[in-house]
Amino acid sequence: MSVLSVVIPAYNEEQGIAQIIDRVLAIRPQLPEVGVDDLEVIVVDDGSRDKTADIAGQYEHVCLLRHKVNQGYGAALKTGFGRARGDLLGFLDADGTYPPEQFPELCRVALAEKADLVIGSRMAGAQSEMPLVRRIGNLIFAGLVSLLSSQRISDSASGMRVIRREVLPHLYPLPDGLNFTPVMSTRALHEKITMREVPIRYRERVGRSKLSVWRDGMRFLKTIVWTALNYNPVRILGGLGLGLVAVAAAIGAAIVGMRAFGIARLGPWGVIGVFVGGLSAVSGVTLFSLGAAFNYLVSLFHQRPIRQGLFGKPVFAQPLERHFGWMGLAAIVIGLVGGIVSLSLSFGGWPMERLWLYLLGSAMSLMVGLQLTVFWIIMQVLGELSQRAGQVADDMDGKPYHEPAPATNQVGQGN
Repeated sequence: MSVLSVVIPAYNEEQGIAQIIDRVLAIRPQLPEVGVDDLEVIVVDDGSRDKTADIAGQYEHVCLLRHKVNQGYGAALKTGFGRARGDLLGFLDADGTYPPEQFPELCRVALAEKADLVIGSRMAGAQSEMPLVRRIGNLIFAGLVSLLSSQRISDSASGMRVIRREVLPHLYPLPDGLNFTPVMSTRALHEKITMREVPIRYRERVGRSKLSVWRDGMRFLKTIVWTALNYNPVRILGGLGLGLVAVAAAIGAAIVGMRAFGIARLGPWGVIGVFVGGLSAVSGVTLFSLGAAFNYLVSLFHQRPIRQGLFGKPVFAQPLERHFGWMGLAAIVIGLVGGIVSLSLSFGGWPMERLWLYLLGSAMSLMVGLQLTVFWIIMQVLGELSQRAGQVADDMDGKPYHEPAPATNQVGQGN
């Protein structure tokens, strides 16, 4: 028997709570047509100071749960989920912005397509009265979540969804505030939960909005990034690192070009360029290496390989960190040779004004080479630790031991 439990979080919604309850109850006759046998409606009053709870309490077939004080949008939803008896958990806001008439379609997709999470998307082409500022914000957040998770999503913050109860442990923990939905979307994409989006219309809310575009927008951004870091750090840190390395390479090419055309003096801006280039090169390598190393730690925690590539396609033929060993040794050799040659020329009478740039480049090469070598050693150890459980099982079964290939988690492709 399939039951849909619809949770309605409400905080000072006396103007619209009755209307939204009536509209949710009205979908009951349509649910059997999509395979849902019963409907449960739960209103969670989140410490309202108006008549919201009194109005909701008048409905005989509505379960009213109350928070003594306001705990937040996400906290109200989690309270409702904890008390719900349905195998399908739906929710929507109490302000009339989302159409409860679409719940049968969301349930149909969940059951017919075996989807774990079905999102009512306000950004998928249906009629929408969303203010322009919030529409732009939702486009930005959806693009960010898609970029960080390798899958596309059009509405990461939609407040109308249907979820299979059994996937809640994979989605939790979730925050108590309004950032509940974008964090859920980010976590769902990384947890390989089957997700579908259904276009829905969106209307302007009844009463005053509780969403602060700036404050809540920054909270959304922070939690999306931190959630993604819990699954694939190299996608963020590695992307920043590669960007900084690209800046350093562009500055280095410009300086080499100047030298090739006989411009020996750099001038103030040239010196600033050298400083920025050197800092970018070292920082970029550090960030990428840290991201790759963190990916191994995350892989050990989740006990599975990290999702690879950009939108499902590998960026590199092989994970980049597999080459850190020889790249580090090569950079060390280049730095040593460059430093020795420059110092020899200095002792031979060359003015330091002509050699300082080569000495600086040699020092940078040594630093980068040492970093790459150290991180290569760290990731070799982490890679072997990630295979330890399988090797123990093979030994217990009496199977022959084979030397594992390094870096089996292939995290370098996740940037």
